[in-house]
Amino acid sequence: MPNRGSMIDRLVRSALQTGCLSVESEGLIRQLLNTQLQSEVDLKALQLLHSAVQQGRVQREAPESVAPPGL
Repeated sequence: MPNRGSMIDRLVRSALQTGCLSVESEGLIRQLLNTQLQSEVDLKALQLLHSAVQQGRVQREAPESVAPPGL
């Protein structure tokens, strides 16, 4: 079974590849952030995702009034 840290990285990579952060993926990331300490890999992945959202390379399905994960 993969560790949760690698799950965040996979969710971020998927969003970067598709250009879309689904409501489901965002919810999973939030759950993982609330239940565990984050690895350096996870934190770097979240920084990449944040940058991509800010630059418009990844679109969020969630309403704008909901803060992105980890922010």
